[in-house]
Formats: sequence, structure tokens, C-alpha cells
Amino acid sequence: MNGNTLKNDFLLLLTAIIWGFAFTAQRAGMEFVGPFTFNGVRFLIGATSILPLIFLQNSNRSQKRETETQRGSNNQNLKQLTIYGAAGGVLLYLGASLQQIGIVYTSAGKAGFITGMYVIIVPILGIFFRHKAGWRRWTGALLSMTGLYFLSVKGSLKINTGDIFVLLSAFFWASHVIAISHFSPRVNAIKLAFTQYLFCGVLSLGSAFIFEDVQKNTILSAWVPIIYGSIFSVGIAYTLQVYAQKKVHPAHAAIILSLEGVFAVLGGWLILGESMGVKGLAGCALMLSGMFVSQSGTIMGRKMRENE
Repeated sequence: MNGNTLKNDFLLLLTAIIWGFAFTAQRAGMEFVGPFTFNGVRFLIGATSILPLIFLQNSNRSQKRETETQRGSNNQNLKQLTIYGAAGGVLLYLGASLQQIGIVYTSAGKAGFITGMYVIIVPILGIFFRHKAGWRRWTGALLSMTGLYFLSVKGSLKINTGDIFVLLSAFFWASHVIAISHFSPRVNAIKLAFTQYLFCGVLSLGSAFIFEDVQKNTILSAWVPIIYGSIFSVGIAYTLQVYAQKKVHPAHAAIILSLEGVFAVLGGWLILGESMGVKGLAGCALMLSGMFVSQSGTIMGRKMRENE
């Protein structure tokens, strides 16, 4: 495995860790504000948090003189960035909104498992975009989903209204993973992240003013989960996802990102003192196995090329 592959996998793993611990914050935020308000505020704050990086990039570029050709190219990139950012933002809005609504009506464990089903939805949707996953990634995805079931679901898996909302969100999360794999190599990663957050935040807050009672006091009461959900889950984690997915197959990215379920359970064990048990440990082992099986083809392929 070369350095770039290892770095991208590590960044996706870091994303999964942050998202896993964010699940508790999302649940806590629902005690004070509605789902649209929570998402609207956190995505707009998340967008604001990466503005300094964009200003720094622009400042470095402004020190170099631009030719007329470069200016024309920049205008074309801006149009492309807006289109990609809007598409990513709409997918984020739909995925985050449906998940946040579903969390109100189902358990965190079931929500984590059903959300993680995008690990198998990604390669299925990828067929329509001519993304060949290969048997190793299909095997890795199935191992990960089985492990996520052992890890997250306690008792029977009866479907209720909240579960249906979360299941619908999984399709949009899967679509977002595929979209980012397509968009991120073509435009600036940080600007793409900012644009999609902005679109998602505006759509969410607009929905909040229509469907919810938005009050300053309730938002301030939820400041701790909102800050974690915005600075870490949005500003840092989603930006890492956009950057890391430039050269990572979407099916493999989905397998690593699905490890958020592992870290959600670990967070409950470390912070809330929840027990994991043998079933939970087996689930973690299966998910990690899924990640390694998915990557094994890439490693073997490189070794064969090196020996030629």
C-alpha cells in the first residue's frame, strides 16, 4: 500500500471516528430543537468554520499574477463548483434531514445499523455509474453490514416509522458518497465542502422556519451538541471525506466510513459506560475484516505490478 492510499484511508477512518461520536450529539440535540433547526445551524456554522482555509488559499493565489486564460478557467471552475456544491448540498440535506427525523422515533443502535446499510447500497448504485466494485469489495461490504448488525441491533429488528426515515436517508448517504467520488477530483476540495454545507444549511434552516418553531433560546440550550456537530462532524469530517475521496473507490470509501457504527458503540462504552459484550466485539471484528478484505485486492495488485 503506497503512502497516498494509506493517507486517504486514514483520513476516511478519522471521518468515521468523528461521525461515530457525533451520533450521541445528534441525539442530545433533539432534546432542545427540531431536526431541521439542528441541521441548519450546524451546517451553516460548519461552513463558516472552513472559511479561513478558503481565504488562505485565495491569498496565496492572489500573490501570483493571473493570465487571461487562467481567469477564464477560474470562471468555468466557479460555475462547475456551484453546480457540484448544489448537488452535494441537496443530497446532504435529504440524507441529514431524513436521518435526524428518524432518530426521534427509533433507537440509536437501529439507526446506526440502518444508516450503515449504505455500505451495500453504494456498490449497487455504482453499477448504474459503471463503477466496478469487484468481488473483494462486495465481500467486504457484506462483512461490514453483518458486523454492523451484530454491533448495533439488540433484540428483534422490527421496522417502525423512524426506521423507514433512516433507511431512506441511507440511499441519499450512498448517493452522496458516489457524488463526492465524482466531484472531488474535478474542483477544489475545500471550496466544494464549503459550497455543499452552505446549500444544505440554507435548505435546512428554510425548512425549519416552515415546519418548526425556531427560537434563539432553544438553539442556545443545545449549543454543546450543535458545536460538536458543526465544527467536528461537518467542518472537519465532511471536509476530510471530500479530500480523501479524490482517489478512493466509492465502495471502498463506504466500507471505511461505515466504521462510524463501531466508534458510536465505543463512544457509548467510553463516555456513557455502556457494555459492548461478545456480540458487539464480534461485530467490530467483522467490520474491520470487511475493510481489510476490500483493500486486499488493491494491495495484491500493487505487489504484482512491483514484481513485474
